[in-house]
Amino acid sequence: MALARVRAVAVLGVEGHLVEVEADLANGLPRMTLIGLPDASLHEARDRVRAAVVNSGHRWPDRRITVGLFPATLPKAGSGFDLAMAVAVLCAASVVPAQAVARRVFIGELALDGRVRAVPGVLPAVLAAAGAGVERVVVPVDNAAEAALVPGARIEPAADLAGVLAVLRGKAQAPGVPPAASTPDVGETAGDLAEVAGQSRGRLAVEVAAAGGHHLFMQGPPGSGKTMLADRLPGLLPPLDHSAALEVTAIHSVAGILPARCPLLTRPPYRSPHHTATPAALVGSGSAAVRPGLASQAHCGVLFLDEAPEFARQSLDALRQPLESGAIEIARARVTARFPARFQLVLAANPCPCSRARGSGDVGCECPSMVRRRYLARLSGPLLDRIDIQVALAAPSRAELRADAGRAEPSALVAARVAQARARSEARLAGTPWQTNAQVPGPALRRLWPLPPRVTALAERAFERGLLTARGLDRVLRMAWTFTDLAGQAVPGPSQLGAALDLRLPGWAA
Repeated sequence: MALARVRAVAVLGVEGHLVEVEADLANGLPRMTLIGLPDASLHEARDRVRAAVVNSGHRWPDRRITVGLFPATLPKAGSGFDLAMAVAVLCAASVVPAQAVARRVFIGELALDGRVRAVPGVLPAVLAAAGAGVERVVVPVDNAAEAALVPGARIEPAADLAGVLAVLRGKAQAPGVPPAASTPDVGETAGDLAEVAGQSRGRLAVEVAAAGGHHLFMQGPPGSGKTMLADRLPGLLPPLDHSAALEVTAIHSVAGILPARCPLLTRPPYRSPHHTATPAALVGSGSAAVRPGLASQAHCGVLFLDEAPEFARQSLDALRQPLESGAIEIARARVTARFPARFQLVLAANPCPCSRARGSGDVGCECPSMVRRRYLARLSGPLLDRIDIQVALAAPSRAELRADAGRAEPSALVAARVAQARARSEARLAGTPWQTNAQVPGPALRRLWPLPPRVTALAERAFERGLLTARGLDRVLRMAWTFTDLAGQAVPGPSQLGAALDLRLPGWAA
């Protein structure tokens, strides 16, 4: 009897867990048995591994082979265990020395001809291996640039099984990590804010949303610039710091949407799903292998829902919890996965189903008032209460377009102001777990940075009249601090609070 042990990594959510892959060769009828809570794709690995070994020029052991994945209570899914299983079997057959595999972790899918294919989730897997003190990590060559992002990890790119075995047997040197391709960040949008003419109020709302990390709801007729404003919001956000960039890249890696040989994602992601998106598509899905949904893919970025009332009510309400907690936890019978989901939600809606309502005159609209109320009621009150900025946009006239064409500020100028405002808020929030004004809880905001009654009088009056909920009052205070940061002042005054209240309650009257 021969026994060998190598290591791989199982990824649950965005966290990696080290897995021991043991191969036992015993006398008996030739067959391969897989144990240790594998899923269907792992059961198929038996045929993939055997074909890859044979087509790489090595003899498959004609023994009774038992491959165990431990700990047995940890669910294992996907094809990323193929390479570790093949190395374990060949090590048990004395093809490669045990000392060579003892200090390595193996990650990769095997093609039938022995090529090592890329797999999702390599970045969190390598992070787990490095955290466990593993000296070297063997990954597919197309995942090598992603794996090299982990500091202190020694990456050995693998193009095929034959090359891996040659390195393990001391007949070749491990190749270096190939240079990362110049690939644009996933979801990056184009366009300049100056192109949105005739919407000074909409541009202000987008600037405030970018400066404070606030959620945004825009209501207006078709052609009023709602989609253009949302598309330009990511361009106003500052680049991600290294910690956030690693987190965003890990999520995209687990989702399988990180381009091959893509460098670290440094720009905030942008997701704009179709209105037929299901709750599972937004928050994540899967049984054994849970994948992050669009909300998690927009972590540290923007999730834009155009034609928001056309989304299913269940899909919209599924976002209420992550808007508060900044995370999504998906529980299944055998596994529970947690994904970061601190995104900026941007909603856009027409004022009625016929989409011909224009301003206060409703020119051309044929919808009865009941139909219009029912249409907008698809956006639940609890969801809208979590949206900081709520603006109504009117279709600009020709005169407004001409007058505003030369005055609209470009994205670069607005982004510079946003960066300065963020720097002021980060200095104020230093030593706290929050990075933006929108993340500060209401009780902490009132306790740590109290405002005098003369400043908060307007907001408290709106609260007493029932125009604001307690949550809405907190959001007005947060926006007041954002206006203060944009103005370069130290403490909000009545004007900043009034401006924040105007973006929360359009047309309010004190």
